[in-house]
Amino acid sequence: MFDRAAGSPIVRGGLVISAGLIAGNLVGFFRVALTAYLLGTHSAADALAVAVGPIDTLNSVLINTMVFAFVPMLTERDGAARAALFRKLNRVFVRVFGLLTAAIILLAPWLIGVLAPGLDAAYVGTAVTLLRIAAVSSLAAGTAALHVAFLFTHRRFAPTVFNQAVVNLLTIAAALGLWRILGVYGFAIGYSAGAWVQLGIVYFAARIHLNTECTIEPDVHWRALLAKPGSFLVYAGMIALNVVITRAYATHAGTGMAAALDYSMRCLNVPLAYLINPVSNSLLPEIARLRSQFQLRRAFGLIDKTIALVGLVAVVGCVAGIALRQPLIALLFERGNFTPQSTRLVSAVFLGFAPSLVGWSLLELLARALFALDRPWLPLRAVAIPVIFNLGFVLLVRSPKPQWIGVGASLGFLIAFLLLFLLVRMNRRRWLEKAASDAQPVLEIA
Repeated sequence: MFDRAAGSPIVRGGLVISAGLIAGNLVGFFRVALTAYLLGTHSAADALAVAVGPIDTLNSVLINTMVFAFVPMLTERDGAARAALFRKLNRVFVRVFGLLTAAIILLAPWLIGVLAPGLDAAYVGTAVTLLRIAAVSSLAAGTAALHVAFLFTHRRFAPTVFNQAVVNLLTIAAALGLWRILGVYGFAIGYSAGAWVQLGIVYFAARIHLNTECTIEPDVHWRALLAKPGSFLVYAGMIALNVVITRAYATHAGTGMAAALDYSMRCLNVPLAYLINPVSNSLLPEIARLRSQFQLRRAFGLIDKTIALVGLVAVVGCVAGIALRQPLIALLFERGNFTPQSTRLVSAVFLGFAPSLVGWSLLELLARALFALDRPWLPLRAVAIPVIFNLGFVLLVRSPKPQWIGVGASLGFLIAFLLLFLLVRMNRRRWLEKAASDAQPVLEIA
């Protein structure tokens, strides 16, 4: 039995994905620790946070959107037809990613004014340059995401899942190697270099699955391809926008606040990734299968159990993190330019932002489950709530103390999840009745 399980493509794929997640988070810790050691919570750290942080978020949105949108479309085709569709996706979206990168580079001064309105004026130029350097990574990240989607359809996980580890490794190497020459710019150079190295890895891995003599033209118009990722892009973009607003808000609170928020988010990213990714990777295909078989009652039961379990783990993790935040942050980061004062600052910011772990993880899981049930409109509406609430909080509390910086995001995520959960409960009976009526003709034919 063990040999059979170990030979299963699903088990092997799950083990590889888990290894990639562990490697990415482990190397990511050293990246954050190096940033803390060299920059602490000084203005240079703020400039790095407001420039590279949004690009990191943008790249994550691009990767998740491309994979979510096009893995099913590519899976529906085989052989030459799949390869032809992949080529067309590349032709269409490489232009889109190229235009996006060029726009960020050209508009960098204006973007920094929006992303970091309270940044120390002496470091605005530094942030603009960092943003332009980091923006080069988005073309590579977006293109690599298409290759990842293509490789997923061939169950080739190993070249794809170490993306974050590669980016973090190159960031660390460049930051250390260029520190005496270029200072903080080494971080952005390494980040972009890592994205391009990862593109090279997945590019060469995908080549063996491409039929170079294929002349098939996919029967999908480029406009349909652009529209395909629309709903998930809006959803992921709104989640990212909530974080961007919080980071911009932090720059108004004084020197070191944006960096402190970035360190806090890095501390939360690890439990957040483990709460969302492994669970959703196993849950969503099962939900989609049950939906195709009109077994919505079982699908809802599975969703309820998952939400309850993840909610319990998230609450326990949040309480433990808040209770132990100061000694843990000191243990992880307090060395070099990261002083005891930096520890107190990050601990204060973490206090307000840590509760977002609960609402954020539950909102993500329930929203993704609804996407799998082909009910995207409810999560698309609910995901606007954190942004609206956070904006209202920002306008209401003009001079925040460190512990207040993340409160708007934390409450916004929790309110959005509770509202979405209630809307699902209200619509559940109607959806079950519709599934039963849709299943009846199928059963009669069978």
